[in-house]
Amino acid sequence: MSSVASVAATAAGVALIALAGRDVFDALFHPEGRSTLARTIMRGVWGLLGRRGRESRTFVLVGPLGLVLVFASWAGLLVAGWTLVFLPHVPEGFHRATGGAADSDLVEALNVSLVTLTTLGFGDVTPDDAWLRVIVPIEALIGFGLLSASISWLLLIHPALARRRSLAYEVGLLRKAEEETGTPLAKLDAAPIEQIYAELISRLVAVERDLVNFPVTYYFAEADERFSLAVVMPYLQQLAEHARDPGVAGRTRLRAAVLRDVVDDFAVTISTRFHDARSEATADILRTYARDHG
Repeated sequence: MSSVASVAATAAGVALIALAGRDVFDALFHPEGRSTLARTIMRGVWGLLGRRGRESRTFVLVGPLGLVLVFASWAGLLVAGWTLVFLPHVPEGFHRATGGAADSDLVEALNVSLVTLTTLGFGDVTPDDAWLRVIVPIEALIGFGLLSASISWLLLIHPALARRRSLAYEVGLLRKAEEETGTPLAKLDAAPIEQIYAELISRLVAVERDLVNFPVTYYFAEADERFSLAVVMPYLQQLAEHARDPGVAGRTRLRAAVLRDVVDDFAVTISTRFHDARSEATADILRTYARDHG
């Protein structure tokens, strides 16, 4: 391989490794979860499979499938990047342990990249050059870091999903209780209604922050409507509006005003991050959110 081609291959490899590393870092450590590659993949899978609605069997698989593809893309970028880094130095910089016929340079470089990144140890081909003997363990460390990062991301995402589902379920039960008893929440005594509003406010704030920090959670749909926040958000907006009645106690109206603002903020987050920043009223955004989730 010519010197120009070697430099180009190495530069391209380093760029791919840096791209994967930056995306993993953004997914795990950026305060707003700005993982460009991850969000693009999740949005693409959602657009392809998720918008067919609940009648599609793939509806609830969009989130898990998209997450698997994100992990695979990170691994693929790292494998390709390290393959390009090793390619200019195959076969001169490596030693083949077996006496069989050597594979092509690309296959040899890919083999070294795969077995090293997956921390499986060396295969038939091992590095001879001193600098390669230093670089190869670094790739193994990056591979171990990718595995750790993937597991960490899963452990962070699932509690966020659990918070969203539990909030949706509890709000749904509250709505059902109102309908069955014929007792509007706003007509309760001030103390219990203030406590209910305060709980709803804190829970919804947490869910809205989860959407900001882990945008991929938006693309996890619910097979059971009882756990779908998109279904009950209009009811939360109604609760906030009903408690604005002048006949309601002032402290309750204050809590309701805060809940209304939190619902508005949640709608703005949905609109700006997932619906291309459409300028709509909160009620319209929530209806779009509900349609988006079947």
